[in-house]
Amino acid sequence: MDASDELLRSADPSALLTLDGAIRSLNVAMASNLGRPPNQCVGRNIGDLLPASQRIPAESLVAHATTTGTVAMRVLEFPGPGHAPVVCLIEARAVEDPAGGEQLVWVHSLYAGNDLNGLLIPFRLAAKAANLGLCMCARDDRQVEWMGGAPALAMLFPEGSMSLSEVVRRAHPDDRQALRRLMRTTAPQSPWIRLRYLAEHDDWRHLACQASRIQLGFGGPVRTFAVVRDDTQQGARRRRALVALAAERQRADEVAEFSSALITAATEQELQQVILTRLAATFGGTGAVLAFVDDGQLRVLSDAGFPLPLAKALQDLSLDASSLLSHAIRTGKPQFIPNQRQYIRHWPQGVILPWIDQLGADFAAVVSPLSPLGEQPVGAWSVTYDSEHHWSPHERALISTLTDLAGQALKRIRLQKARIELATALQQTMLPKLPKHLPGLEVAARYRPSQDGLDIGGDWYDAFVMPDGAIALEIGDAQGHDVDAAAFMGQVSSSMRAIAAQEPDPGTVLTRTNDLLITMGTARFASCTMLHIDPHDGQVTGTSAGHVPLLYAHKDGSHNVCELPGGPVLGVVPDTDYHEVTFTLDRDNALVMVTDGVLEGPSLTLDAGLELIGTLASEALHDGLDAEATADRILDVAVAVGHIDDVAVLVIRRTG
Repeated sequence: MDASDELLRSADPSALLTLDGAIRSLNVAMASNLGRPPNQCVGRNIGDLLPASQRIPAESLVAHATTTGTVAMRVLEFPGPGHAPVVCLIEARAVEDPAGGEQLVWVHSLYAGNDLNGLLIPFRLAAKAANLGLCMCARDDRQVEWMGGAPALAMLFPEGSMSLSEVVRRAHPDDRQALRRLMRTTAPQSPWIRLRYLAEHDDWRHLACQASRIQLGFGGPVRTFAVVRDDTQQGARRRRALVALAAERQRADEVAEFSSALITAATEQELQQVILTRLAATFGGTGAVLAFVDDGQLRVLSDAGFPLPLAKALQDLSLDASSLLSHAIRTGKPQFIPNQRQYIRHWPQGVILPWIDQLGADFAAVVSPLSPLGEQPVGAWSVTYDSEHHWSPHERALISTLTDLAGQALKRIRLQKARIELATALQQTMLPKLPKHLPGLEVAARYRPSQDGLDIGGDWYDAFVMPDGAIALEIGDAQGHDVDAAAFMGQVSSSMRAIAAQEPDPGTVLTRTNDLLITMGTARFASCTMLHIDPHDGQVTGTSAGHVPLLYAHKDGSHNVCELPGGPVLGVVPDTDYHEVTFTLDRDNALVMVTDGVLEGPSLTLDAGLELIGTLASEALHDGLDAEATADRILDVAVAVGHIDDVAVLVIRRTG
């Protein structure tokens, strides 16, 4: 499998395109998004497989990645596999096929579950341009939410969100049944209907509505959207006043939504997505670019609306370069350029740039540095306009406020990333490397840290050869999900290793370890299972300190749960003796040791988890899989069912 195949292994839609947009290869998810079998997609231009309105945006996205050699993003609508088109945030980047050196473009869907409203921005802009309103209905909560569009129509939803029953109540009695049918539509797009609607101040409005069902993101929720046209004739003065009021309210909502998305972005990738999907729309621009400072160079990303000649010129730009973007970052001062004439006036050297004439005389741009709390800027963003633009004092202040907020978000994300990397490094140093060759046994281990806190926890596993030739195996779970939990886990596992070198019996090892922890006076505790296996005859001696049961998987596809004798968790009850049991591990059968994070989840009980993992392990043996592949199957399922606790797996298969 070559590197280009690796790019398509994601569960999310992805495809490799030639530089002119033809699909060279794609995964099943992308074919599903396109609504066709994979063999009907390969060789076709991706724009030809999308709705007609999406062809130019798709071509622009590919052109940006091809021309600039960097990352570009754009929201695109796909036909989808069912009755609803799918809207995805697509990232495009240039890649090289290692097999033949061919230049390709990798396009793939980004996860946008933390900012689904960002996927709706193109629909809002299109509705506004067509003087239509846009609203959304979620059947689960039976709420109708105003999503934007023509400000004049916002007065229909004075609270921004109304119950479906209230919307129906406001419709004329003779029109209510048609409105209910519209909101229950299962077709991709309904016919237009006309209805009378009671707005504020007992004002009957004559509306035309059309509904569509749209899936927000690959695998995301399906929502019903309606576009609304007001066919009512009104007095010009009152209408202008209401339009201005609604426009201001809509703008305030968009700014608040943008700010909230910046604050809640958890990764640098999410922050990039928030900025590139929202920035231009928030400030009425046509394109946006985002630049980060990395070792004196600028790493530049853009949306597909940013002028292509300018996007190409910004690649490989040094922080010391004589450019508007670099100058704004170096000085920490925003730059407002209302037209090309003013640009050349401030930057006379710009007149000789090869791309300057391609932008047009009315081109405008603002560049604002990302400065967290007055510190040295860590980058900048820019909004471009295809016509002359002058910023009001309020707009300038808003740009400054939001760029400061974005800079703070970036600093927070990078600090958290550094902490996580440090914590993860600590965790990894404490997890042992399993012996490569154990006589008569295959042993495989897997570990995945908690999804909460610092991404570090107290689960551990270990396997080593005893002085008498037996194989010692242990798995455990120390209380907590922080650095202290990891340190305590290290104390417990190292103590057990040291004691095991002198004591051959697992029960004695746990007894001595418990005594040691009691003497130390630690405030934490740990559960643990320990086994000794004789590789010659498969005899197993085991005990447990309050840990989840052991699973015995048989090659014939059956399994059973082994409740080991023992005692309470380590470090709580003094003078505890841990009892043992002895049994035989037959050839080609396996034992599975796990922590409770594998078994218990938001929708999974301990007993159900034991049944699930036992079935998986026994089926893996029946299919002829080795210990490594069996451990992978178990870990994949544990992740898929949404566990947030640490996850550790140890699989022992007898081969001789």
